[in-house]
Order: sequence, then C-alpha cells, then structure tokens
Amino acid sequence: MGNKVALREFQQRLAERLAAAKVQSQASRWLAVDCGGLGLLLPLQQAGEIFAPMPMTTVPYTQPWMLGVANLRGGLHAVVDLSVFLGLRQRPRSDGGGRLVSMSGDLHINCALLVDRLLGLRSDDQLRRVTEPSDAPRPHFASEQREDEQGRRWQVLDLELLARFEPFLNIVAAA
Repeated sequence: MGNKVALREFQQRLAERLAAAKVQSQASRWLAVDCGGLGLLLPLQQAGEIFAPMPMTTVPYTQPWMLGVANLRGGLHAVVDLSVFLGLRQRPRSDGGGRLVSMSGDLHINCALLVDRLLGLRSDDQLRRVTEPSDAPRPHFASEQREDEQGRRWQVLDLELLARFEPFLNIVAAA
C-alpha cells in the first residue's frame, strides 16, 4: 500500500514539474550564451538542440571558423566556431570545451554553432531593449541589443538571417 501512495505522490510531483516547465518554456524566448566574452541571445524558436562537443571530420580548404562536420543525431551538420566567425577570437577553441547549439530544422540548414558557455534561458520581462545607438557597426543579423537587471548587455542574433548571410554560407577559404 505504501508503494502505491509513493508512486501516486511521485506522479503528482512529476506532473506539477512538467506543467511548470511548460509554462516556463512558453515565457522564455531566448537562449543566453557567451562567445568570446560577449553575451548573445539566440531566439529559442530558431535554436535546435544542445550538444556536448564531439569528434568531427575536418573539411580542407575552409574558413578558419568552419571546424568541420559532425554527426548530430544521425544528421551531418557543419560546425562553426561562432566566436571566430564574429571576430571575437582569432583561432578556434582547441580545448574541446564549449557547447554546440544546432540551428532549428525549420531554417533548413544543417549547422551547429560552437559557443563558449550556455548561460540559461531569458524572457522578455528580464530584458529591456537598448535604445541608444551603438558606436560599432553590426551586421544585419545582429541588430538589436538588450540589457538585463544587472546591467549586462546582450546582443540578439537572428539565426534565420545568419543562415542566409552570404559570408556565413561561403565556407571556402581564399587560396
């Protein structure tokens, strides 16, 4: 009898946690990541799964930010070191650290971005839009900035626009 009560309580707690997670994921709109010390916000609807770094096959004659090709859940994905692509670091990570964030299948590009750290989920009510102009020019896929309650600035990256950005698609290194 005690096992049935414990099982019922466990199922009740699990149902409550799943309901709370569903409400939280609906409120969360951004995946916060760190790349080369820069805080980036990736739209959750454009981000796919998160993976630990894994062995990949290098592709010769490609840009320095193109790390290679990895098998992610049975699909081949190009892996891009986002910090190097954005010019935040000169060389790709060699320590095997960071995390891979795949792009959503809705974007129709098999690509995963290597980021330095995952910093959790953020919602719009945790961030305010920065309205003052910035000194540095930014590409069209990185036009908006946000700021959190602690004063940290976050750069929003539109992964759909990034996936169509000509320099991002041009992985062949100049000879």
